[in-house]
Amino acid sequence: MSTTSAYKLDNFESFYNIIDNELVPTAKTRRAVDPSNEELLAEVPVSTQQDVDRAVAAAQAAFPSWRDLSQDERAVYLTTFVDAIDAHQQEFAQLLGKEAGKPPQGVGIELYLLSHQIHETLKFRLTEEQIEDTDERRIVQRYIPIGVGVGIVPWNFPMLLGIIKLVSALLTGNTFIWKPSPYSPYTALKLGELGAKIFPKGVFNVLSGDEDLGPLLTAHPGVAKISFTGSVATGKKVMQACASTLKRVTLELGGNDAAIVMPDADLAMTVPKVATMAYFHSGQVCFCIKRVYVHEAIYDAFIAAIVEFVKSLKSGGPSDAEAVLGPIQNSMQYAKLLELYSQVSKQDLKVAYGGEAASSQSGSGFYLPPTVIDNPPEDSKLVVEEQFGPIVPILKWSDEEDVIRRANASSMGLGGSVWSKDIVAAERLTRRLEAGTVWVNAHFEVGPQAAFGGHKNSGIGVESGLDGLKGWCNAQVVWIKK
Repeated sequence: MSTTSAYKLDNFESFYNIIDNELVPTAKTRRAVDPSNEELLAEVPVSTQQDVDRAVAAAQAAFPSWRDLSQDERAVYLTTFVDAIDAHQQEFAQLLGKEAGKPPQGVGIELYLLSHQIHETLKFRLTEEQIEDTDERRIVQRYIPIGVGVGIVPWNFPMLLGIIKLVSALLTGNTFIWKPSPYSPYTALKLGELGAKIFPKGVFNVLSGDEDLGPLLTAHPGVAKISFTGSVATGKKVMQACASTLKRVTLELGGNDAAIVMPDADLAMTVPKVATMAYFHSGQVCFCIKRVYVHEAIYDAFIAAIVEFVKSLKSGGPSDAEAVLGPIQNSMQYAKLLELYSQVSKQDLKVAYGGEAASSQSGSGFYLPPTVIDNPPEDSKLVVEEQFGPIVPILKWSDEEDVIRRANASSMGLGGSVWSKDIVAAERLTRRLEAGTVWVNAHFEVGPQAAFGGHKNSGIGVESGLDGLKGWCNAQVVWIKK
């Protein structure tokens, strides 16, 4: 393959669907909103059933020859792709900041993780697993690609979460259609445009659209797998829609992650880490800490320390290099959070820092004050539901059995953590948390070397790691009589 310089994009101002390596306009377009200032962004396509049919047909036609390449050959294409992304890092950074409302620090984190994810994933290879080998017979299990895969990508990490799906699908021999969120379609369309210069025709397609685009893809008989990241409510609809065609499904859904702080925890180390992982991206991450259970012996000291830390978190948009907290990404989520913030006075909750939010003045961005709530009732909406915003409850506990019961009371089970100087005791406690990923003295540490997924209503299947790759394949057992 030729050098990265051959894969330069002409501009980052015009946006088209990418179908069969062609830039395809649509009759209807729409505009997303920059959440930092509420200004309309560029026009993007609104896909129809015809666009979906064309993209699926292109991906189906490309599948046999892509499948028949070796993993090493497919990895060469993907390596060229990530090198081309890195060469356009400045343009992608500006675009990501505008569509996601992320300050430069948040943009930098997403772009670093994206590059790291691809490079590390490309080191994996799915190999045949020998089950039995005797004089009479040999039994092996191998993994074969499913066909056309669709990634339905959320608005909070519009590049990274799509890349995880894309790279896993393509490396294992599937072809792919990327459906970005209507709130953040811009970087995905440019990734598709870049991919059209690198991959064979039909291997990587991108479709932008309204809320009705997802159902068109989940219902399509030519799609073999849906990988969806988003809310529990929408995930259930995706699973229901896939049932009629028995599509393979991976669902990475919401979380209501609990952090349990033990009485011996080192507050100087624990508080900054817990606060950072609770307010990261203004709380708009499924793996963010949503509930903090602190032992009564250190509760008052913890509250005082976390308030001081949160006070230091500066809010700002894509042009503010010092900002840590950005705006809420879209008007829908902003409205939900305004209603949640209103519960503070309705339920007479005790505010340790921050407080109720007023609606933004038009054009001022979807910003909300980072807020710490002091020991709200366990049945309050703020504790029971995933807030997905910068308002965090700190809750008091005294009995270990009771705090485990409270942590596990949620219908969700994405992540959970225990914070203690006693590593052995903390690790023992994590074994009782009903969650897909658990940590000791950390939270939201994920990487390409390990799978992540949810228990209970937080999802089905896993993304990333070797198991994430296997999720893009059908297992095939081969019996060989000698």
